[in-house]
This record gives sequence, C-alpha cells and structure tokens, in this order.
Amino acid sequence: MTNPLRIVHYGHACVLVETGSARLLFDPGVFSTGFEELRDLDAILITHQHADHIDVERLPALVAANPGATLVADPATAAEQIAALNLEVNVARTGESHTLGGASVHVVGGEHAVIHPDHQPPPNMGYVIDGGRFYHPGDSLFVPEEKIDVLGLPAGAPWLKTAEGVDFQRAVVPRVSVPIHEKTLSEVGQQLTWGMYTRMAPEGTEFRVLNHGAPAEL
Repeated sequence: MTNPLRIVHYGHACVLVETGSARLLFDPGVFSTGFEELRDLDAILITHQHADHIDVERLPALVAANPGATLVADPATAAEQIAALNLEVNVARTGESHTLGGASVHVVGGEHAVIHPDHQPPPNMGYVIDGGRFYHPGDSLFVPEEKIDVLGLPAGAPWLKTAEGVDFQRAVVPRVSVPIHEKTLSEVGQQLTWGMYTRMAPEGTEFRVLNHGAPAEL
C-alpha cells in the first residue's frame, strides 16, 4: 500500500511534498515563509519566473543548505534568474519526465494563464508527481492526462476568477484539493473563496485548507 503524502504549505505557491521516497519543494517565492529552514531536500522545483514563485534573495542559501537537492526550473527562469545566481539547474520542458530522489516528475502544460491580452506571460511548467499523486500547476489551469489524487489549487491571483478555479477543480476531479496561491486574497476574501470551492467541488473531491507550516497527511 502506498504511503500517504505528507504536505506542508509555507504560504502562497510554496509547498513541501514528501512522497515517502523523496522530499520535493515547489516554488519558494517572496510571499512564502519558513521554507528557508528546510534540509535534506531531494529537489527544488520552480514553475516560472515570477517573484512570488522564486525568491532570488533566499534561493542561493537554500540550495547551499541542501547540497543533495536538484534545482529544476522552466527554461526562462533557468536562463535568466538562476543563471544570474550562477546556480546549477536542470531545465524542465513540457513532456519530459525526471526522477528526483525516488519520485517521478512529469512536466506538463508550458503556458502561464492569461493575465491580460496586452501582457505577455512567461512560460509555466506544471509538475505531476508519481503518476498523479500530487499536481502543482504553478500559474496555470492546465488539466493533465493523469488522474490526480491531490491538487494544489490556485485560489486567488490577478489572472484568476474564482469561477475559473471552480471549473479547474471540477475538470481535474482530485480526491483532495488544497488551496495555494492565496496571499493575494484578504482574510474575508479567503473565507468567501473557500466557501465557493467547498460548495462547488465535484463529487468525490474534498477541499481542505492547510495550516501554514503544519504537516498534513493526505
């Protein structure tokens, strides 16, 4: 029997996922706190180059404190922010699969959600772990082919309507969805939005809010 995932949310898009064979950290950005203390990571994965997904001030120390971790990023982040930091990086491209620690990572999507027709967004890579045990879409609403067990659900953003998040949750139909990308919402906004995601979840999906920095088994 597969061990349950152990997930820790460090705010906004930053999530630590422990599969039982790998410790994977996603999108340690400027709105997230507490991730800088992590050790023994197998990989640090960046979906795209926006600052709320990669904090260039804290990333070098995190990489230095985790010498066994593979840094993975989309092509634009790798060529710009990470190259400027002189860090070794594996470039993630759509359709590729990587083995990180003991986990498989399938790179999906490739495009950031539309922010505005007049604004050109950067590329965005989504990451599907172990055939669907967890999916971090970054800033996209891409629906992967795999059946997803736990979804990191973008909950609030300048590029997102709540109705779009509801439809994305319905399209993926995970067993559990956990809200991420929530720092742009006020406390009242979170309460209203969580209510919508809960009431309008597809049958069989549990919408579960994680406490900041507290491990949860899913």
